[in-house]
Amino acid sequence: MIRNYIKIAFRNLSKHKGFSFINIAGVAIGLACFLLIALYVRDELSYDRYNARADRVYRISRTFLSSEGIPTLKLAQLAPPFGPLLKQDFPEVEQAVRTLENNGLVRYGEHSFNEQDLFFAEGNLFRVLSFQLLSGNPDQALANPFSIMFSRPMAAKYFGTENPIGKTVRLDNQYDLTVTGVFEPLPNQAHFHPSFLISFSTLNDPRVYGADGLRTNWSNNAFNTYALLREGADPQRMQAAMGAFQDKHVPQEGGIKPSKWSVLTLQPITDIHLYSHTDSEVEPTGDIRYIYLFSAIGLFILLIACINYMNLATARSASRAREVGMRKVVGALRTQLIAQFLSESILVVVFALGIALVLVLIGLPVLNDFTHKQLSVRQLVDPVFVSILLGITILTGLVAGSYPAFFLTSFRPLGVLKGQVTSAIRTGRLRQTLVVTQFAIAVALIICTAVVYNQMNYIQTYRLGYQKDQMLLLPDIGDSTTSYETLKQELKRAGVVGEIGRSSRIPSGRLLDSYDASYEKGDTLAPVTINLRSLRVDYDFIPAYRIGMAAGRNFSRSFPTDTAMVILNETAVRLMGWTPDQAIGKSFRYGPSQGQIIGVTEDYHFESLHQNVSAIAMIMTRSNLNWISVPLTGHMPTAVARVEAVWKQFFPERPFDYQFLDERFDRLYAREQTQQLLFSVFAGVAILISCMGLFGLSMFMAEQRTKEIGIRKVLGASVSSLVALLSQDFLKLVGIAILIASPIAGWAMSQWLSGFAYHTVLHWWVFALAAVLSIGIALLTVSFQSVKAALLNPVRSLRSE
Repeated sequence: MIRNYIKIAFRNLSKHKGFSFINIAGVAIGLACFLLIALYVRDELSYDRYNARADRVYRISRTFLSSEGIPTLKLAQLAPPFGPLLKQDFPEVEQAVRTLENNGLVRYGEHSFNEQDLFFAEGNLFRVLSFQLLSGNPDQALANPFSIMFSRPMAAKYFGTENPIGKTVRLDNQYDLTVTGVFEPLPNQAHFHPSFLISFSTLNDPRVYGADGLRTNWSNNAFNTYALLREGADPQRMQAAMGAFQDKHVPQEGGIKPSKWSVLTLQPITDIHLYSHTDSEVEPTGDIRYIYLFSAIGLFILLIACINYMNLATARSASRAREVGMRKVVGALRTQLIAQFLSESILVVVFALGIALVLVLIGLPVLNDFTHKQLSVRQLVDPVFVSILLGITILTGLVAGSYPAFFLTSFRPLGVLKGQVTSAIRTGRLRQTLVVTQFAIAVALIICTAVVYNQMNYIQTYRLGYQKDQMLLLPDIGDSTTSYETLKQELKRAGVVGEIGRSSRIPSGRLLDSYDASYEKGDTLAPVTINLRSLRVDYDFIPAYRIGMAAGRNFSRSFPTDTAMVILNETAVRLMGWTPDQAIGKSFRYGPSQGQIIGVTEDYHFESLHQNVSAIAMIMTRSNLNWISVPLTGHMPTAVARVEAVWKQFFPERPFDYQFLDERFDRLYAREQTQQLLFSVFAGVAILISCMGLFGLSMFMAEQRTKEIGIRKVLGASVSSLVALLSQDFLKLVGIAILIASPIAGWAMSQWLSGFAYHTVLHWWVFALAAVLSIGIALLTVSFQSVKAALLNPVRSLRSE
């Protein structure tokens, strides 16, 4: 019997090649998109699950609150004293470990490179997180000060085939580190990827950080802090005690308990990638909302393909109705007929699956380029994934063939043989509903794509409040002021640079939290309770970036006391209750320095547009400046070459590693730009599959109305009127789809835009564009068959009767 079903299925597929091609191609494309999205989603959900103790590891994050209790700053890091105190106060904590991200110049022999992924880490790191050590003792490698471990690629980069153990490297031309081990790079599905691990005890040295700072600095929230809980420990109980823990240890500010302005949160390490939305992640994270969105898109595209199959199979029902009637007359059971139609459907899906796997092999490298992942086809042969794939294939076949199977077999044989079923088939209420559904999905994807594109364009053209273009960034030389001043003068003589500035941080990066700051309030100095961020700069930073002054002046070499003065931005003075003019001359203390506010800058967006403008205090200093900002003029390649020549003249031993500020900003929105590309691709695929189905339906309708078209032409109907007649029914369905999809897509994208502190609005033209495109595409698809039918010689149409 099964062999008979398959034989009949092959016979029907080969008899109607056009419909078969549309069905198989549509389902194949739908399955391919579903598989690609499934690989992407699976990769996103697997982050940090490689850790052997992933279910017991938590990262402690810190959220600062306003006086009204509203979160103002969410940090993934803590101040250094928290780590040891967690182990001391909570019996649930088996291990607590701290890491500190750093960057610097690493030198070995004649080789030196500016490295970004250096992490100071405590010696018990390997008891909390899973690392694969290629050499070195995990209990001793990070135990002693001035020890360093290399990742395997970094060891090959510096030492080649030499054994690195025991070798000495120099960091920042300040101190030597001894290599104590080599580790395999962490998997791609890790929330951070260190290239070097330096023993945490190295920070006790005053040249590096200082032991006192590690014990008493409660404001430097830069330390990633992880807790490994004991088996059976209750993280909720520990979370509930965090407020009292802070009040016990953290100094009060202005008599206010720390738990009133700061909240500590235990976050499972497996939640970091998709559920963490802090302002200070080590690496860019994902978002569970996008996972839900892409999962829905994958299912929608597969659903559209199934709808196509159901529509075309139902449309062809008239030609197979007599076959069903005859089979019933000769004794075929309804269950046998249902099995026959479902077997045909599953056979189509199996063919489509083979084609889909080929499409996946072709599309996977493209998806990897889009998402910067390393997805592999080997993941398709995973037993779990294979089981899911087989289940999806069978389910797709059953869903796609269910309605035709049950619809065709429901009629009485006598009615079928008399042709009474034809009118029911032609009415096709369900078919019309399915067409509306698939085009509603396609229209919604068009709207989403347009909104994402509009937001990306808005971000790229938004006025940030300073010069971003042609800004060359160099790591600070860390040498004497005399060396820097000489370098600056030589760069200016090159004639391709503007005013050069130095700073502790650069735009596109997170600002540091201010500490121990007070401002004039009445007759006294009151502690600063707002979320004030600090930025150390030199005299020329503001002119280099062309930041506007709202009141007062910039730091000046003509005023030696400016080293104790401060410049705030408009947001800071507004939160303190002043206007820019009122703030000038007010007393302000920052750390040990007490001076006055000498200037107020216009607001500028130092961080991404996901956050509101921060309140910023700019402090003038000549030390701890990590970046040199060089605005270039003229032809860019020429300017960069001249800057490089000057750099090598002064620092031949230092690599000329540079960045451009606009490229750093682009990386801030790389995730959204990826969404834009993927939205565009998936919207195009959804429209393509929908049009394939619409093309097949229009072909069927044209065949069914051949006689009617011939009679109308004999009676004088024009080609244009016939095209309009055949197209209007489909265009009505597309119009209904637009009305349904527009409000749903509008609501969804308004929620997405709310994730940006600064965003565009939902313009009316976005919905109009989606409507015009949808109608235009549908009209082009349908009109091809309509024009072909209208041009057919009426003599041939009528002779067939």
